Amino acid sequence: MKVAIIQEWLTSVGGSDKVVKALSDIFPNAKIYTLVSDPKVCDELGIDNNKVTTSFIQKLPFAKKKYRVYLPFFSYAIEQFNLDEYDVIISSSHAVAKGVLTNSNQLHICYCHSPMRYAWDLHHQYLKDAGLSKGLKSFIARYTLHRLRIWDLASSFRVDHFISNSKYIAKRINKVYKRTATTIYPNVDITSFSLHEEKEDYYLASSRLVPYKRMDIIVEAFNKMPEKKLVVIGDGPEFKKIQAKANANIQMLGYVDFNTLKSYMQRAKAFVFAANEDFGIIPVEAQACGTPVIAYGVGGSLETVKEGVSGYFFKEQTADSITECIKNNDSLVGSLNKNAIRKHAENFSEQIFKDKVLSFVTQKYKEFNER
Repeated sequence: MKVAIIQEWLTSVGGSDKVVKALSDIFPNAKIYTLVSDPKVCDELGIDNNKVTTSFIQKLPFAKKKYRVYLPFFSYAIEQFNLDEYDVIISSSHAVAKGVLTNSNQLHICYCHSPMRYAWDLHHQYLKDAGLSKGLKSFIARYTLHRLRIWDLASSFRVDHFISNSKYIAKRINKVYKRTATTIYPNVDITSFSLHEEKEDYYLASSRLVPYKRMDIIVEAFNKMPEKKLVVIGDGPEFKKIQAKANANIQMLGYVDFNTLKSYMQRAKAFVFAANEDFGIIPVEAQACGTPVIAYGVGGSLETVKEGVSGYFFKEQTADSITECIKNNDSLVGSLNKNAIRKHAENFSEQIFKDKVLSFVTQKYKEFNER
């Protein structure tokens, strides 16, 4: 079978981009189609640039960095790819990738990271965070998202089978698109993180510092626990604001290289995670180091962290809830079996992902041809 892989963009080394790399490993002859790509990012991912075809957005001003300003053109651009030569289309989608046009002789499988968050469940939050709550720009943004929702729902019928990256996202796919999805957890590079049983007396939090990651409440929680040390790794638009409120027991490191991050992750007493994520790769990476996770007990975290085995949950997305959870479980965290934590993380390995995806695609293609 001749396979094409579709992705919204390849401009950073994130979770969905690593999924595309894994898909290209499974189907090494597949071509990759994307709205915009950065050759340096493709090199870092290990993706051959000769396999990548981009849309007209690639040629627009500042597209590699400012591609989001072209949101009104995304749905049109994705429909311009001519995929007639392929038997199987695999879209890795969190926005418009699933909207590619296919014909009745082609099988389209969508690996869905999430229905468009900014168009559906986080619509109002995104407008607020972008400063688009009022005025003419707000009206234009709201109308654009309204039109995008109509297209998004219509384009969901172009997909033959959905794969979700978590059971949490499978529920959202059912809610938004009224479609069922098979869950295959995304690939986590477990092999790059080794078990480290000796822990030091500090907690670690790491992510891009953007509002929905809620690093602010983690820092606020540790401000209330001056006897406990917190190390924060990551950069982003919220960095200065969060740094300004951090007390002396909190160390803000900003961006660090991979080996430095891994070292801190291996030695941390526990990793603290406050985001409501669809899946959440970095808590799994922490567990691969044998490091327990203190996580907000919603979304993907409920599937990646096993309470009492690899970590503990706080029930509300507030500083007080984090403080209560850490104080109640501080002594228990240290006694968790580090080998058991590592073993749990291995359930999300890249090889398991590849095996399950290959099996799913092969089976669905066989059924498709037997109709």
